[in-house]
Amino acid sequence: MKQTTLLLGGARSGKSRRALLLAGHYERRIMIATAEAGDEEMEARIALHRAERDASWRTFDAPLDLAGAVGEAGRAVDSAPSETVIVVDCLTLWLSNLMHAGLDVDDETRRLLQSVQQCEADIIFISNELGLGLVPETKLGRDFRDAQGRLNQRFADAADVVEFVAAGLPLRLKP
Repeated sequence: MKQTTLLLGGARSGKSRRALLLAGHYERRIMIATAEAGDEEMEARIALHRAERDASWRTFDAPLDLAGAVGEAGRAVDSAPSETVIVVDCLTLWLSNLMHAGLDVDDETRRLLQSVQQCEADIIFISNELGLGLVPETKLGRDFRDAQGRLNQRFADAADVVEFVAAGLPLRLKP
């Protein structure tokens, strides 16, 4: 039976490392990356994440159409869904990309959750928990923090397993 997992945590908390550890138990692994290299620092971050994965990983880039990428990855694993995991890294960058592109976050989230329901492979989503820090100074910052909180709640509700990762240590929140 397929399982959807949500890994939450702060920046550099060990979420991606936890996802790779969980994914290591599968024969086939697919990464759906939402990051875009807008500058040299982000290029270096993306390169670091790629270096953490071996050549057995298949990678899809989906800065905006995450629902389409999950659907495409799901079709790619039709022959062995129980042996395959899809890791989505990360919902936070995807949300930022949607907001900057002026797309409707609720519509895109709905599309993504529908795509997840139709996918037969296990899926691990990575997302940042932003609501634990200071209140952002700008309206855009507050809007983003609030949208991230709502997005995390929707995915936590839909997920079978939710873990919070802090200092590299996972804390099971659900079930």
